[in-house]
Amino acid sequence: MKTTIYDVAKEANVSISTVSKVLNHTGNISEKTKKRIWKVIEELQYQPSVVTSTRKMMKTIGLLIPDIANPFMAELARAVEDSGRKKDFSVIICSTDNNSLREEEYITMLKQKHVDGIIVATGLKNSQAIRELIESDMPVVMLSRDIPHLPVDTVVADDFKGGYEAAVHLAQLGHTNIAVIAEKINNTSIKNRVIGFKEGLQVSGIKIDESAVLDCPYDLSASKDISLKLLHQKHRPTAVFVTTELLGLGVLQAARQLHISIPSSLSLVGFDNSILAKISDPQLTTIAQPTEEMGEKAIELLIDGMAHSKQKKAVQRVMLSPSLIVRDSTASLL
Repeated sequence: MKTTIYDVAKEANVSISTVSKVLNHTGNISEKTKKRIWKVIEELQYQPSVVTSTRKMMKTIGLLIPDIANPFMAELARAVEDSGRKKDFSVIICSTDNNSLREEEYITMLKQKHVDGIIVATGLKNSQAIRELIESDMPVVMLSRDIPHLPVDTVVADDFKGGYEAAVHLAQLGHTNIAVIAEKINNTSIKNRVIGFKEGLQVSGIKIDESAVLDCPYDLSASKDISLKLLHQKHRPTAVFVTTELLGLGVLQAARQLHISIPSSLSLVGFDNSILAKISDPQLTTIAQPTEEMGEKAIELLIDGMAHSKQKKAVQRVMLSPSLIVRDSTASLL
């Protein structure tokens, strides 16, 4: 018959609550009593419930991401998981598919599992869901997503700066006829990349026509179709900036089909520095997000939120700098 906490309490001649406090490292219990209880636990081979005991030290957090198939999000999830494990946290990864109903279902599930905190890397179309999380005293951190005017700790890359650096790089190579293919989604990060790119061009003395900024679903075939139309134009661009690297692969496919050489006839800059940038042919010049640092900072803020869950504290917004990585998809305009 399986040993219970009642058996331990009886054998150690203490109350059940005292055993519970020792298991959970709480309360003011004498060292002598602690040693006696641990000795009984070992003798009776008592195994505390994984749910109720924290002796194992491993706590659990939930991570909401929009799409695990998105290479950048997969790498960001790995960064959170690695950083979490260093701090003795296990991570439950929930891929929402940018579906508001699924977001709500996952949040409900994570609450039912009594996770210690939640990191949200989705746009959360229904901002009421995160409002309710905050009001429930659940420690929450937004990661790679920014919802203005909500009192929640946030870790983001400086998307504006990333877009700006991409524009300046192309301008320095002599490009003036430049197009943008942007992921069509109501997302502050994507918007800021485009705004930053336009600002970088303006500072470089280049004016971009709004018709050259093209919206595209996060889909390879859609990106290829849009790129084919773009590159078929009589006065086609000599450079393209894409807000995510999957869209960049669509540009590469279209250019190859039209026998347009990259980078000698067309330069291409991506954003994220996911595995896609490294395995593409040619390898993509891109704006690298500091994924490891983002994961570390998100865990750090979440732990801080757990420590002050019953207290009011100042909301922290951490913005980390991306960096330009020049590879083989950009070249000077001949």
